[in-house]
Order: sequence, then C-alpha cells, then structure tokens
Amino acid sequence: MRVTIFDNFPPIKGVRWFNVWVFILTPLLGLAGFFYAPSSRATAAFSALYYVFSMLGVTAGYHRLWSHRSYNASIPLQLFLLAAGTSAAQGSALFWARSHRSHHRYTDTDKDPYNANRGFWWNHLGWMVFVTDLHSGAADSSDLKKDRLLQLQHSWYFFLLPIWAIIVPTVVPGYFWGDWIGGFCFATMLRMTFAHHSTFALNSVAHYLGTAPFDDRLTPRDHFITAIVTMGEGYHNFHHQFPMDYRNAIQWYQFDPTKWFIAACKVLGFASHLRTFSGNEIAKGQLTMKLKDLKRVQEEITWPTPTEKLPVITWDTFQKESKNCPLILIAGFIHDVSSFIKEHPGGSDILNQSAGKDMTPAFFGGVYNHSNAAHNLLSMLRVGVLENGVETPAEPVKPEHAIPPSQSLYVATRRQGI
Repeated sequence: MRVTIFDNFPPIKGVRWFNVWVFILTPLLGLAGFFYAPSSRATAAFSALYYVFSMLGVTAGYHRLWSHRSYNASIPLQLFLLAAGTSAAQGSALFWARSHRSHHRYTDTDKDPYNANRGFWWNHLGWMVFVTDLHSGAADSSDLKKDRLLQLQHSWYFFLLPIWAIIVPTVVPGYFWGDWIGGFCFATMLRMTFAHHSTFALNSVAHYLGTAPFDDRLTPRDHFITAIVTMGEGYHNFHHQFPMDYRNAIQWYQFDPTKWFIAACKVLGFASHLRTFSGNEIAKGQLTMKLKDLKRVQEEITWPTPTEKLPVITWDTFQKESKNCPLILIAGFIHDVSSFIKEHPGGSDILNQSAGKDMTPAFFGGVYNHSNAAHNLLSMLRVGVLENGVETPAEPVKPEHAIPPSQSLYVATRRQGI
C-alpha cells in the first residue's frame, strides 16, 4: 500500500495539548523575529550553526548511535550529542531511540508509531498530537535502559531542555552582540521549528516521495531534499535496508554530513567501530531493483510468438504455401515476410526470390551479416516451425540462431528455490 495525504487517520481519543502548543508557538514566535528583531548576520550565522548542532544530536546521536548502534562513541562525544539532541526538543534519547526501534521492527504496520499507511499528516504530526488506541510494538531496548548517560538525560530531561533548547541559544547572541530578540526568535524558536519539521519529514516526505533503489516492498524512499535539511538522513530507502550501517549515503557525491561527522570523529579518536554493511549485499539490493525496473519495461514490449505456440509445418506444406505467400525458412522458423517486402533495405526482389527456400546461411553472413535489429524484426515475422527444423540434416540450426538478440538476456521471475 502506498501512502496517502489525509486518509486513514485512526479514531482520535484525545489531544496532547502540550505538543500542540509547542508546534504552534515555536513557528509563530520565530516569525515574530522578522518584525521585531534587528537584522544581524551574526545571529543568522549562529542560528544556522546551532541548527547543525541540534540536528547532529538527532542524526549522529539519537539515530545512528543510540537507535542503531552503528558506531561506538567516547564519553565526551556522547555528552556532546546528548546536549545537542536535547537542544532539538524531540524528547530524550531513550524515548526517541525506543520509538525508532519500533518503527524499524514494525514498519508500515499499526505497531509502527508513525505508520506511513496512515497518511502523510499522521506521519508528520498526527502521531505526536493525537491520542489513539494505537500503541508502538515492543522492541528490545535493554541496552538503552542499562546506559547510565541515557538514563541520566532521561531523568533530567525537562531540566536540561530549557537550558540547551532556549537559554543557551538566546543568551549567546544576547550577551555577546546584544541581540536578545534575535537570539530568542531565530536561534531558539525558528531553529527549533526547522529542527522539528526537518526530522518529521523523514517520517512523512521520505515515506511519500523519492526513489527506491534498494527495495520497494515498504514505503521508505531516498529523497535528496530531505537529505539536505536533515544532515544526510534522507536516503531512507538505503537506511531501512541496512539500518546498522553508520552511513545513509554510500556514494561519494551524496549529501550525508552526519556520515562525514562520524568519520571525522573516528579520525580524531572520539568514535570507533564504524559499522558498514557488506558491499556485496548492498549490490544485490541494487541489482534486484534494476531487474524489477527492466522487467516492467520488458513487459511493455511486444515479443515474438513463443516457439511452443507456433504450428509445426512440414516441408511440403511450406513449399505449397510459399507459392501464395512469400514464406522464408531461417533457422528452422518459417517467416511470412509479406509485410516487410517493400521495406527491405536490399530490395523486394531478393525476398521474392527467396520464397520457399532455406535462407539460413545467407541471413547469417553468407550474403549479408544482418544487424541485431534485423534479427529482432525477423523473429516478429515467425508463423511456424518447420518439422525437423531444417530442410536437410546436413544443415543443423545453431541454438543462438533461434534466439533473437533482444531475448538473449531475459528477466524471469523465479517461482521456486534453486
């Protein structure tokens, strides 16, 4: 099932008003800065840097480190990522990672906290602001519960939240260059709004728009725009296939600053054991999707009548019918060339003179070495199979002569095991 925009909301039992007011007030207070805050390049630059700080807390910390354990982080790096993640105001790392593990285990089902089949707006905001009978499926979070730093952040989250999400980004512009309003409106509220909706776009946009180069059974998609605003998290189709890979983008030209950050941390000694999935297995996923695409193209093409569905014709019948219709024998197949006589590049006479004859040697280089296109077109003119295949046993038909070039490679669906 593909995603819809508004359909499939579950029955609403209540509203989480705290979340509603957060999602309403943060953009309104952020936009107020355009009317009341002075124009400041320093505040704009700090807001952008603090946004990167917040998003790294979510992407490199909450997501790739604690949700998927895709690398090991030193204590200083963990403290940095916990502070950064807290500044994004998306809950504690323990809460976030536990929900995300349910999302991966139960993707696109009602045990998935942000089930894409419930619709775009349910994914983006609905699951956070409405109370329903839906509950996230169980997922192993025993390692998270044993992590003392995560437990500490979880217990003190609502004390740490205002410090990192509001006080620090407001005080820095206000204290150092006197822009208190800009610090509050832009570095705090507008930055928080962008951090929220960029992350939420992974649950909505990246399950609704984009490509599926690794698997198309579920809704996750690779989406370049989402990758830009989420520090590289938008290559969601890859991520759902290989969640324990510290990379979301595997090509050098793909935008994944989180991958670059983790790799830099390894060089600096703050990260280790960066996990990557086997390139061979990744290539299998890519090949499978390419074959699926080719099979769709293949099914839209008109192909020759299968050999088993062609009538078997005796040599005498072939000779008799050739007097009324230009039939030519090539590679054991009888071809009706009447529709092609006037279009034949070598002229019509050669085809008329070949009626009733075995022209296999001539067609396969004796007179002219025909192109692949000629072989493919010839196969479309087949009307029968000669009994015993050839005029005389001295002229065996080579197997490759019976298969047109366009069918020498063919995508087939395997119905049983090897």
